[in-house]
Formats: sequence, structure tokens, C-alpha cells
Amino acid sequence: MNGSGIHYEAVFRALPAPVALLTTDLVYADVNRAFTTMTGRTREQLVGHYLFDVFPDNPDDPGASGMRNLGASLRRVAATGERDTMALQRYDVEDPTRPGVWEERYFSPVNTPIRGPDGEVVLILHRVEEVTELIRARGGAGAAGDGDRARGLEAELYNRARELQEVNERLRQAHSREHEIALSLQAAMLPVPRPLGQRTAAVRYRPAVGALNVCGDWYDLAELPGDRLAVAVGDVVGHGLAAAGVMGQLRSALSAASLVAEGPARALDVLSLYARSVDGAESATVFQAVIDWSSHTLTYSSAGHPPAALVRPDAAVRFLDAATDPPLGARPEPVARPQATIPFTAGSSLVLYTDGLIERRDEDIDTGLQRLAGSLTRHHGAGPEALADAVLADLIPVGGATDDTALVVIGL
Repeated sequence: MNGSGIHYEAVFRALPAPVALLTTDLVYADVNRAFTTMTGRTREQLVGHYLFDVFPDNPDDPGASGMRNLGASLRRVAATGERDTMALQRYDVEDPTRPGVWEERYFSPVNTPIRGPDGEVVLILHRVEEVTELIRARGGAGAAGDGDRARGLEAELYNRARELQEVNERLRQAHSREHEIALSLQAAMLPVPRPLGQRTAAVRYRPAVGALNVCGDWYDLAELPGDRLAVAVGDVVGHGLAAAGVMGQLRSALSAASLVAEGPARALDVLSLYARSVDGAESATVFQAVIDWSSHTLTYSSAGHPPAALVRPDAAVRFLDAATDPPLGARPEPVARPQATIPFTAGSSLVLYTDGLIERRDEDIDTGLQRLAGSLTRHHGAGPEALADAVLADLIPVGGATDDTALVVIGL
């Protein structure tokens, strides 16, 4: 039972469709009555056993592909967290009362991920509709000639379903290769920060649900002379490889400008001029801060970006919003950007992020900022790594964010 008074285990048992729960290792965790009836196996013969030990391919059929296709679908669901509806499958099943006798069977499987509290796939709901009798009935309908024609149509339907399965598999392989390329590109553009001496920093990147794991959100850390550090986050409009290409150009340009510019406002002025020559850089947002440990001050400037947060040792949270200006390239003529300087005390944390962390559809941005402030207050005093993980756990929805998110936490 749960708070609503619904006994979900009883609902599962009574479902009319054959349904099984599989672990991500493809071991039966539970089955309903309809599933045991369809398969001719008892619950004890299924639960706790590896799927393909119970239902291997027909050893007398060299062309059997049911086990391969089903296994690929289930592993894909476990890895991606996406539902997979399979094409019609022929999957012969051994008669449990006559060992060595295999029955020709046809199934239409749908595999659905079940996520745990942390958003990871913990189980797979394997629903199977058997269509064997339908195919046999159609094959035997009408006169002999009609039956032959029906069987031919069924064979054609099955062959086309097999072809569709093969095409889908090739597309998935191509997508997998593209995904690997995207990961390499993202790693090259957003490398893991180098050690900062006695300073501590944590960075996190979370792509939107369904993304290629590459986007226009970015971060940068650049060590400056005099015990100073320039840290920035930015957001390019759009997703995918095109946005990532723009992101890479802007990140590199700001990193170089930060080494020679007098403060973050001047660095953003230079970046805004550069953005005018980059297709797709219009309306990109950036927040940069320069941390000076010798004077215990933060100097910052924002180009249309959400304000960074300063978390003090007493758990007070201050949003750095006193030097905000329009996004890059928004003004027809260059105007010097503002910047502000505030002191900080040792033991504080500086938190920079992109809008995917706080913005939700149909919700005011102030609500998202309040949610972030609450999380930072609850976890104040934690080191950068622990604080970054806690903030993501508090603010990113269980099913994944609908927008990309970059997060940087600096221990001060």
C-alpha cells in the first residue's frame, strides 16, 4: 500500500497484459499471472533467473535472432533510460512439457525504464503481446487460395518488420558513433580544471534529457598573477554540435582576454566585440568573476547571465547582481560594461551556474533563485565537491533536466 491506499503489487499481478520486471542485468525480478500463463512457466521458474537462460534461441534455427534483438533492446533501455518499442519478433519457445520441441511464436514487445530516486534506471518493465494466434488465424482464413495469399502477406509483413529492425539497429549504431564524437568534443572544449594549488574547485556539467551530451553551456577557470583566479560560466542559445562549436570559440576568446584585460567588465567588452564575428553567438550570456585572495575581494560582471551566489560561513546567501548588462552583441554600439567588487571572508563559497539549474517552464525565475538559495543554505560549509553534488541533487528533476546545466563551485 502507499499513501493513496492503492496496492500496486496487486495491480501488477492483475494486469491483463503479460508483464515482467527485469533487473538491468536481465534477471527476472517479478512477473504477473498473465506472463506465466503466456510463457507456460511458473513464477518460480522465472523470478531470479537470467532471461536468456529461461528463453534461449531455438538451437535448430540458424537464423534465429530473437535473443539478439531483445537483448539489444533491453540493454539500450538500461543504458539510455528511453522506452523502446520493438518490431514484430519471431521468437521460438521450447515446450515446457516436451523438452527439445520448439514452438514457432510471434511477439510484440515494449520495454520501458523504471527509474530510482536518483534518476538511474533500476528496473525494466517488459510488456509482451503475443500475436502468434493472430498470424495463424489469418494464415488459415478463407479458401485455400486465400489462405496462401494471406500467408504470403504475413510473410511479407514479417520480412519488412525484420528489415525495419535492421535499419533501426544501423541507425542506433550511427547515433552511438555520433554520441562518442560528441563526448570527445565536449571533453576537448570543457577539460577538467587543473589543480589550483591550495584552492579547491568543483565543476559539473549535465546535458538536457535526450541531448547528445554536448551543448552551448560552458565554464572556464584561468589563473591570474597575484594569487587571483578568473572564473566564468556562459550559455550559447541552442543545443547540439553547432551550439558547442560557438561555445568553444567564446570560451577560448574569454580565457585569452582574461589574461590581459583590466577586470572582468573589460574582458566581457572584448568578448562582446568578438561575438559579433561569430555566427550563432548573438544573445549568448556570460558571468565572470575575478577572485583576489590577497585582498579577499570578488570583482564581477554579467552579460545577461543569472547572478552567481556567494555563500558565507554563517549560511547567508548573496546573489551578485549589481553589475548586470545585456547579453553579448545585444547593443548596436559598444558601451563599457559595469563591474562591481565585494569583500568575502575565508570559508565562503562562490557558486556560478547556467540557467538550466534554476529555470522551469511556467515558473518565475525568482522562484528558482529562492530554491537555489535554500539548497545553498542547507549545505553551507560543505566543500566544493560535496556542495556541487548536493545542489544538483536538490535542483535537477529526477527524470533529468529539460535544459543543459553547467555548475562551478569555488572554495574561498
